[in-house]
Amino acid sequence: MLDWAPVVVGVVLFVLLSPGLLIEFPGLHRWVDFGSLRVTGKAATVHTILFFAIFLIVTMACNLHIYTGA
Repeated sequence: MLDWAPVVVGVVLFVLLSPGLLIEFPGLHRWVDFGSLRVTGKAATVHTILFFAIFLIVTMACNLHIYTGA
């Protein structure tokens, strides 16, 4: 049996936390920009830290597992 939880959580968080796609935190003009489709170094760093923090909380602390196979 394979544990697919890290893969599924990682893909969903990657799509949701891609800087500039939905939100950019911190933005160029405001604290948060929505749908700007731009990426700054600060935004990439903040989104990376948020990604790993949420990923660890969901996969490790919540003990999430998705098993497939026979």
